[in-house]
Amino acid sequence: MDSNTWTVLDESHAALRAVLAGLCPSDLLLPTPCELWNVTQVLQHAAGDQLGYAAAITGEGWPTFDPFAPSGELDGDLDAFKAFVERTMQASAAAWATVAADATDAPTPLPQGKMAGWLGAGAAGLDAAVHAWDVAVATGQPSPLSDGLAERLLPVAREIVEPLRAYGAYAAALPADDAGPAVTLLRYLGRAA
Repeated sequence: MDSNTWTVLDESHAALRAVLAGLCPSDLLLPTPCELWNVTQVLQHAAGDQLGYAAAITGEGWPTFDPFAPSGELDGDLDAFKAFVERTMQASAAAWATVAADATDAPTPLPQGKMAGWLGAGAAGLDAAVHAWDVAVATGQPSPLSDGLAERLLPVAREIVEPLRAYGAYAAALPADDAGPAVTLLRYLGRAA
């Protein structure tokens, strides 16, 4: 399968890679728009979620930690941490590359279970892209969430987010007030963009 089948996932991973490249050790404890988590915890969560998407497809490689209770403690230095996050994105991309573009029952780690391939890959991308934005805001980097990417992720969010709010995965939606796609997406996810 062509790796470009899931361009929304590729672009979301590129957003996460961009903020990872801009990190320095002093950034790791900074607060983020995810109120209870610092930069390290957001990245641990994002990495764990990418492993979860990969493992749901392949049946192996589940995260060895709870992505929803990230420790905030590094195993090694910043370069090792960046390499770990990179490996989780590679695992996710490799797993999604085995899913047909027209799949109707792609496995996901979400409570909703199997879903259309475009939706599952989009959900993995949504997680990566939005957490890339969280880290960018926390560290003063430019937003990696373009309007074009947000426009493709918004239908995914509208399909999957409401049931996940009950689990505390997303805050209540905020008014978007005729904003552009990136702000509309972020506000739909409860972020004050």
